[in-house]
Amino acid sequence: MAKVLVAMSGGVDSSLTAALLLEAGHDVTGVTMHLWEGDDERLMESQCCSLEMTSGARRVCGQLDIPYYVWNYQREFRRHVINYFINEYTAGATPNPCLACNRDLKFRYLLERAQLLGFDYLATGHYVQTEWSAGGDWQPVTPATLDGQLAADNVQFRMRRSVELRKDQSYVLHMLQQDELSRLIFPLGGFSKAQVREMAAERKLATAHKPESMDICFIPDNDYHRFMREEQPDALKPGPIVDRRGNVMGQHNGLPLYTIGQRRGLGITTREPVYVIELDSARNLLIVGSKDELERPELIAEGFSFVAGRWPDAPFRCEAQIRSHAQAAPATVEPLEPGRLLIRFDEPQRAVTPGQAVVLYEGDSVLGGGRITVEQPAAELAS
Repeated sequence: MAKVLVAMSGGVDSSLTAALLLEAGHDVTGVTMHLWEGDDERLMESQCCSLEMTSGARRVCGQLDIPYYVWNYQREFRRHVINYFINEYTAGATPNPCLACNRDLKFRYLLERAQLLGFDYLATGHYVQTEWSAGGDWQPVTPATLDGQLAADNVQFRMRRSVELRKDQSYVLHMLQQDELSRLIFPLGGFSKAQVREMAAERKLATAHKPESMDICFIPDNDYHRFMREEQPDALKPGPIVDRRGNVMGQHNGLPLYTIGQRRGLGITTREPVYVIELDSARNLLIVGSKDELERPELIAEGFSFVAGRWPDAPFRCEAQIRSHAQAAPATVEPLEPGRLLIRFDEPQRAVTPGQAVVLYEGDSVLGGGRITVEQPAAELAS
């Protein structure tokens, strides 16, 4: 029997996670991270930030007769997620707040606190599979395999996509390495969402039919323009919209309100469709171009980490995914200095976006990931 802390979001996934671990005979405790609170009534609709979330998680823990706590991480959430979100947009990049929340909140602060309090594992309802090996075949990490052998020094861990690719969340978990994986469990990676709902309904869990929330948790109305105007109005400085030849085509309303690949909402009329191909924050220029100009053959990844914890010493082949719902594309990876990679695609990729993550895969196994940066500008403006 293991002592397991389950991160409870108030949804069906984490609810079933707690139930499966309890049924496997483990000592289970539920916890909700209280992350964000504002005076906007729209927050009442946010699954990740509302009283409804704690209510759903508390009801399920009551059904399962397990302890339940709410821990306040508002200050940490502000520092590591909200400020990151604002700073990335202000710098001309496009952030992914789920990545920051996973990296700095769930699998840093929460995991560290779980360990300090004597928990053997932290479990979440993410859709990803993990496996372990002590030098032989790879075995799945499941509620039934949580025993002492996983803590042995010679055990290695790897991460794979979930069985239902539509729900796979390995992209936002790419930062996990051996130390974290040795203390984490994701019981749902081997199931489809339909199976999860069916199993939750069979157990009569209070959240079995609760709908999913797809919005940014701290922007439940999904209007990040409003959020930026309220949080960082000084960053919204109007400036020129230009093509790569330097021709002025209109005025933008502030670079944080745009992202690479955007076509609509530019406020300009052209004979052919144009897209945002670069956000030049140094010159406050919104640079637009054709569909062909939107494509890039390569990118630089920084802050890169590998799941196996080993830095490659030679170029290698794999598949690279540049957005959470994009398809991974064949590429050649060239290691630069530690933490930085040059990734060259077999076919140019559309809308490579600084600030997003690039995650490398070998088949369905996650190799690692890092932050996309583009050192050579797409638009070399004519003088």
